[in-house]
Amino acid sequence: MTASVDLPDCAELKTWRHDFHQHPETAFEEHRTSARIAELLTEWGFEVTTGIAGTGVVAALDGQQGEGKTIGLRADIDALDIREETALAYASQTPGKMHACGHDGHTTMLLGAAWALKQQPDFKGRVVFIFQPAEENAGGGRVMVEEGLFERFPMDAVYGLHNWPGLPVGVAAVHDTDVMAAFDIFSLTLTGKGCHAAMPHLGTDTVLASCQLISQLQGLVSRETPPDKSAVLSITSINAGDTFNVIPEQVALRGTLRCFDMALKEHLEARFKQAIASLAEFHGLTVELDYQRCYPATINTPEHAQHCASVLESLLGSDNVVRNPPPSMASEDFSFLLAERPGAYIWMGNGEESASLHNPRYDFNDALLPLGTRYWVELVRAKFLT
Repeated sequence: MTASVDLPDCAELKTWRHDFHQHPETAFEEHRTSARIAELLTEWGFEVTTGIAGTGVVAALDGQQGEGKTIGLRADIDALDIREETALAYASQTPGKMHACGHDGHTTMLLGAAWALKQQPDFKGRVVFIFQPAEENAGGGRVMVEEGLFERFPMDAVYGLHNWPGLPVGVAAVHDTDVMAAFDIFSLTLTGKGCHAAMPHLGTDTVLASCQLISQLQGLVSRETPPDKSAVLSITSINAGDTFNVIPEQVALRGTLRCFDMALKEHLEARFKQAIASLAEFHGLTVELDYQRCYPATINTPEHAQHCASVLESLLGSDNVVRNPPPSMASEDFSFLLAERPGAYIWMGNGEESASLHNPRYDFNDALLPLGTRYWVELVRAKFLT
């Protein structure tokens, strides 16, 4: 690699990050956030495209070292519907919303890289900076793809990163293939005939049926999922009845199904629906099922994962790059971008003492800001794709 590129001052990075943190905005409502991103990029001389997926922001930069490939770098910009409990000086000023997943930090690191590379574009090819809305459950990555991201900004590869509580700052993790699981959700209502609890023979017991169903569904993972593959089916909500002496007419269940292997997911979904239909018939119930396929699995392209690992090893040292740790059963809509282009998604440590993601006491670690910024810069300047 050539001589080091100067980064924005750490105090400046913190200022940007704390401002984003104070003004969290959730899916497709990131109007202030995207306006601030566009304002900074415009100040630095970028031609900025807004409005992809509503609040998405995209800018491109051509290197001065000749022709080469085009790569995309993506940061998510949205917050969560969580009430912050950090008591930080820069805590959320919007009740009930907070940056509990570190997207404020992700946005800041990509802005820092855009600033640095604009000052010294000593690389081949082109880099596209993608500021994506609505990563949290709303599929902003899918919407950006559907609205022509890759047609308007052709790319040969695309990269993403996420901070990771539990990993020390200065440590990164890179997976060759599976990183984050596919994510489906479901809402299910069982309807029968309510009756007095003292006379269950006069009704159809929806509570008993729902308990049997929950137990039966766990067998899809324990007995129908190959031992060398990962899957999880969780019932996360049960709502039924409002008194002690009435068997309710309805029970409502909600939950999620997650795995990495898409053929396995198809099998589990089909068996899930079959189990519900059979149980409903046995108990004499009717069923309303809303099953939604949300995110596909996030799966890296091995050669691009190796490229990311090599860059990280040069920055952090080989001992600080963890290869192929257990993938996460959580999900990530960067998967929609990886479904269209090769690339890789890595984790960077947010600190061993960090609160977990989606926790009201979580905060992005400012010590990670220059490391993530430098990683993006050196990934662009590396010669793998030239």
